[in-house]
Amino acid sequence: MTERVVSAAPGSDDAQFEAGLRPRRLDDYIGQDRVRENLQVSIAAARQRGEALDHILLWGPPGLGKTTLAYVIANEMGAPIRTTSGPVIEKPGDLAGMLSGLQTGEVLFIDEIHRMPATIEEILYPAMEDFELDIVIGQGPGARSVKVPVERFTLIGATTRAGLLTAPLRARFGINHRLDFYTVADIDEIVRRSARILGTPIDGDASLEISRRSRGTPRIANRLLHRVRDYAQVKADGHITVDVTRATMRMLDIDDEGFDEIDRRLLGTIMDKFGGGPVGVNTLAAALSEEPDALEDIHEPYLLQAGFLDRTPRGRVATARAYAYFGRPAPRRGLF
Repeated sequence: MTERVVSAAPGSDDAQFEAGLRPRRLDDYIGQDRVRENLQVSIAAARQRGEALDHILLWGPPGLGKTTLAYVIANEMGAPIRTTSGPVIEKPGDLAGMLSGLQTGEVLFIDEIHRMPATIEEILYPAMEDFELDIVIGQGPGARSVKVPVERFTLIGATTRAGLLTAPLRARFGINHRLDFYTVADIDEIVRRSARILGTPIDGDASLEISRRSRGTPRIANRLLHRVRDYAQVKADGHITVDVTRATMRMLDIDDEGFDEIDRRLLGTIMDKFGGGPVGVNTLAAALSEEPDALEDIHEPYLLQAGFLDRTPRGRVATARAYAYFGRPAPRRGLF
């Protein structure tokens, strides 16, 4: 299946260029002003005390820079970072081995932390709170618990589904930040910065055109920039103009709202097959031949943020803005 250009989920080739475009310092991190300001205070205080930073939970839709921010935090603390993800940690011994190998102040980054099994979480609790590992030696009546100290470390967890985290795990994070969709102005600054790093000349109205179609997501903005750069190199003189940008978007079938065929099909399905809603996520996923988790994590967040979709207790509903987008009159809905 072809990867969507406007999907916020990481693609197979994203890692090739994302690493080179990532900022290294908080001062270079664009957007998320409230989060950045809070982290600057927390990091400065921890460094002045010579202590490890509190454990940090970063949550929000995919593509907003949670992984980038984890690397920035580690760099600001002058600490090495080890990375893993929730689905990769299958046995308690896997996590125990990682934790026991950490040095003082080191950062452990766990992406998709909500997908860790419950047995793995139980290893984390004493490690996060008391910096100890509870290891059971032996089996049956002769089994005994041994506490093994670990160095003071900082755990940074990232998740797109904060609601799926258990309350005990969530409570052990001293710093908790939600990353929001970026403004067009912030995305425009990110696009121009990325173009400078890539050595690609770009006009101001062209960078703004890319930003408006990037759905408030840096990952999508950088991906679109690469597609436009390729088009400019092959079809033009390598200079990205607004005409080159619009021609690339037509080729990619991405409209002024940043929607592609799948977005239009999702909204159209709600309006045509289900009378505008409400429709349950499982029913909608079956109608679109998609996974419910993919709808909730990848497709819906931006449509909700932009006001094209509503979540109600009874299901998803297409809004008046969605009907206006398709040039259709919105249906009248009763109170009940």
